[in-house]
Amino acid sequence: MILTRLSRQKQLPLSITATLLTRHFSTSPSSSKLRDHYSFQPPPSLSPNPQNTTPNPNPNKKQKPKYRPPSSLDQIKPTHSDLPFDFRFSYTESSPTVRPIGLREPKYSPFGPGRLDREWTGVCAPAVDPRVKSVEGSGDPKLEEKRRLLRERIQGTPLTEAERKILVEKCQRNRTKRQINLGRDGLTHNMLNDIHNHWKYTEAVRIKCLGVPTVDMRNVCTQLEDKTFGKIIQRHGGTLILYRGRNYNHKKRPVIPLMLWKPHEPVYPRLIKTTIDGLSIEETKEMRKRGLAVPVLTKLAKNGYYGSLAPMVRDAFLVSELVRIDCTGLERSDYKKIGCKLRVVVWRGRDYKPPEDGRFFSDREFFDEPSGDVERCDSSDERNGQ
Repeated sequence: MILTRLSRQKQLPLSITATLLTRHFSTSPSSSKLRDHYSFQPPPSLSPNPQNTTPNPNPNKKQKPKYRPPSSLDQIKPTHSDLPFDFRFSYTESSPTVRPIGLREPKYSPFGPGRLDREWTGVCAPAVDPRVKSVEGSGDPKLEEKRRLLRERIQGTPLTEAERKILVEKCQRNRTKRQINLGRDGLTHNMLNDIHNHWKYTEAVRIKCLGVPTVDMRNVCTQLEDKTFGKIIQRHGGTLILYRGRNYNHKKRPVIPLMLWKPHEPVYPRLIKTTIDGLSIEETKEMRKRGLAVPVLTKLAKNGYYGSLAPMVRDAFLVSELVRIDCTGLERSDYKKIGCKLRVVVWRGRDYKPPEDGRFFSDREFFDEPSGDVERCDSSDERNGQ
């Protein structure tokens, strides 16, 4: 029944439908009731013909160019630095006197292609062109003199005892949180930039040293003063306070180009030789078997402070010719570096003689004004068995 009624209804002609659609689309926007009611005005950025309705109030002022993100295709001018020393990834864990026997990667500069006007030799970026004069193995006397004069000019008059105490008090943990951590890689090149950034706001900065570099704290102190032109005014164990100097000017700080990535470590000769100097192969094997039965002198923890390790080994040599150190908690690269620093991996040697005066180190750490409250480097922690 329903189907019959629907079939009997007349359908609208196609001409009437077309006329309604034409009227609907031909209606102009100006005749819309919603448009007239709300008076909507589109912003200039959405209008079909955008016009600058706000003229420049100061036509003589130079307009700021639009921001354009940097691109690798842009030609970058090489950075020039007047720092009188060779650029290395680490200044405490690498020595210019030890030459590698090979490289693990091509001589790609870690500063980036074309970003530094120094040539990367695979180990360092020397201050003197290696094609003109080799700087490996010994320092250039001209660079040494320039470094000394620059440091004296920045440091100025030495601090008095009262000034030193004030700076040390400002750098304590209960007074400031500013601290630079020196870890397993030692004093790295990019850390120099961090130190200068801290010196912009404070005269002295606290440096916390942990891990492998603490085996030779004298080398850490020497390299910090040599590469930053600063002055260590206090040392307590692995904590150092580095002073920037009286005549330091942050606006005239040296140009320190940053390394964009860590270069691969070169290949050095083997630390453990097949035979020890002065012994035959059979004697060397027997010595190593005996060393495995020696009681462990100490066990090293990861990222610990090892400043007393070398004195402990030297004291142990007074009663035994073999010393064993447990390094199972360390990375393989870490205990290799510790072995290189100690140079006493297996045996003390046939002709080993303790010092006659009973002291292993005669030099003491230097400060401006020695006093009783200054934490110094103990004589047993100064030169760690190089």
